[in-house]
Amino acid sequence: MKPDETILFLDTTLRDGEQTSGVSFTDQEKLSIAKLLLDDLGVDRVEIASAFVSKGELEGARRITQWAAKKGLLERIEILGFVDNDRSIKWIKEAGGQVLNLLCKGSSTHCTYQLKKTKEAHVADIRAVLDQAKRNEIRVNVYLEDWSNGIQDDPDYVYFMVDQLRAHGVNRFMLPDTLGILNHQNTYKLCKEMKDWFPDVPFDFHGHNDYDLSVANIYEAIRAGIRCIHTTLNGLGERAGNTPLSSAVAVIKDHLQMQTNIREENLYAVCKIVESYSGVRIPQNKPVIGESVFTQTSGIHADGDQKHNLYHNKLSPERFNRKRQYALGKLAGKASLKQNLDELGIELDPESLKVVTQRINELGDRKEMVTKEDLPYIIADVLDTKQQEQRIQIINYSLSVAAGLNSVATLKLQVDGKEYEQSAAGDGQYDAFMRALYTIYDRLGKPIAKLVDYTVTIPPGGKTDALCHTAITWQMNERRFTTIGLDPDQAIAAIKATTKMLNLLEYQR
Repeated sequence: MKPDETILFLDTTLRDGEQTSGVSFTDQEKLSIAKLLLDDLGVDRVEIASAFVSKGELEGARRITQWAAKKGLLERIEILGFVDNDRSIKWIKEAGGQVLNLLCKGSSTHCTYQLKKTKEAHVADIRAVLDQAKRNEIRVNVYLEDWSNGIQDDPDYVYFMVDQLRAHGVNRFMLPDTLGILNHQNTYKLCKEMKDWFPDVPFDFHGHNDYDLSVANIYEAIRAGIRCIHTTLNGLGERAGNTPLSSAVAVIKDHLQMQTNIREENLYAVCKIVESYSGVRIPQNKPVIGESVFTQTSGIHADGDQKHNLYHNKLSPERFNRKRQYALGKLAGKASLKQNLDELGIELDPESLKVVTQRINELGDRKEMVTKEDLPYIIADVLDTKQQEQRIQIINYSLSVAAGLNSVATLKLQVDGKEYEQSAAGDGQYDAFMRALYTIYDRLGKPIAKLVDYTVTIPPGGKTDALCHTAITWQMNERRFTTIGLDPDQAIAAIKATTKMLNLLEYQR
């Protein structure tokens, strides 16, 4: 391997990623994701659709190709099509595309039992499509579907397919581990065999994550000589998903010491947008993009970081435009607490630091979540000091909900001793409450944080009176923070978290 070689990425979030159960992107979302992939991330190629899926798929593809053509990016847009003479080619032409990713059979089993054809007949059908593509000025890449089984069960079939098609206008051959059956050892072996047999043929590797090995497999595919890999944002895809782009970028740079064109500083922001569009949550511990992956929980780790960054590795959060955090809970030590206090501009003497740390550990033992924003309240309580001034108080509120009608909230708010009342309707009780609150704050000319995330956790067991743990993440200028509310009623828990946010803003002002 040459360290200066650049590994190319084909991202298939908009095609394979949309095969995730329950995921369907709107036309506008598809266009937005395509822009994020090409403009913000610098992905080399983007597969945006499958031919014939629906009228909506055609319209979505057309919107992307029109935008890409204006930007001079159309040759980087690709669409999946089928061995159907010129039907897929006509669809792609209608969508404004220039590149067909042709789905062919990469195993003799699929060819025999699904198509019920000989390999010679299948090649003849493929060549007919390639001839039509050439006449229509469409560039063609070939997917060898089920290649990972085909190369192991009947390698002569695979070699025959590549040998018969490589001189017939195929731009690239794509090697899918369609069923996610490979491991790192046989990925290297099989990809190396392909490169040895056909050293001048450009190959892509397309991994699936059924055994949680897709990142290890792209690592070995690259070691074997493959120079383009397929990924999706957040690992979206059928069954266990595809290779996540974020993990692949980190592994290629840090472990293979090779280059990519991906702008990794934009990865987290783009992945969070796709999380919102897809409705599929990014696991908290997902490498690179999970919420907690740059959070140190152990007090010993926080202490080591303070002394000489002893618990840092190459995956620094700053690379991805993120920040290292130190969790507050049962394992937190004085070093963890001090890191959080420093960010709030609060200083405690050593004895007070010890007492507050003990209280945080006790709260963690009771499975209560503690955030940095809770610290002023905890300090006031533990050290028996004057309670933090509550400049914003919710005096009263009324929430109503009725079938077929918008929810309504009436809110009475006290700000610096003066009361304000407002009613509003909304899509749900909390939305109505927030609309009333925004109206009051607009009247006062006060800035208010923007809600960017909202999660509710209810203990398992099915009890209707269980406490709702509501965590709301807010954005105020460049700062992002989380407040928590706890109540058997979800709307009231959210209101409690919101009240904390209002007072924190006043406290900081």
